[in-house]
Amino acid sequence: MSFFSSMNTSATGLTAQRLRMDIISQNIANVNTTRTEEGTPYKRKSVLLQEKNDSKPFSTFLSDSIDAGQKNGGVRVTKIIEDQKPFKKVYEPGHPDADDEGYVSMPNVNIVEEMVNMISASRSYEANVTAINTTKGMAMKALEIGR
Repeated sequence: MSFFSSMNTSATGLTAQRLRMDIISQNIANVNTTRTEEGTPYKRKSVLLQEKNDSKPFSTFLSDSIDAGQKNGGVRVTKIIEDQKPFKKVYEPGHPDADDEGYVSMPNVNIVEEMVNMISASRSYEANVTAINTTKGMAMKALEIGR
């Protein structure tokens, strides 16, 4: 595996985790949005990630990359999906979006779950940065050998 292919793999991880953090931030920002353009409360979104080379099982990646110099590793975002969980009902009879019984449909966003996901995405981002820095350090040491 070359230095550049390992950096490329980590770069795809950085891109995917950045998008994941953007979507989580959007969920947190809309935790109290009771009416969107569609007229419904905000629906929680999440990112689906997939390995870039989906034609082979993950267990063959190491042997293939050593043998053939695999250059298409990494991760990609397949799509952003909306959570289909039901909306939370909150009793607020004075709210403009309240129904006849005084209940307001609130977004299906759980702020604690979103914070846990944000921490997870942040740690994954940091791990990819560390992998890039380690690869860069190994390349620099390899260049020093030639002096």
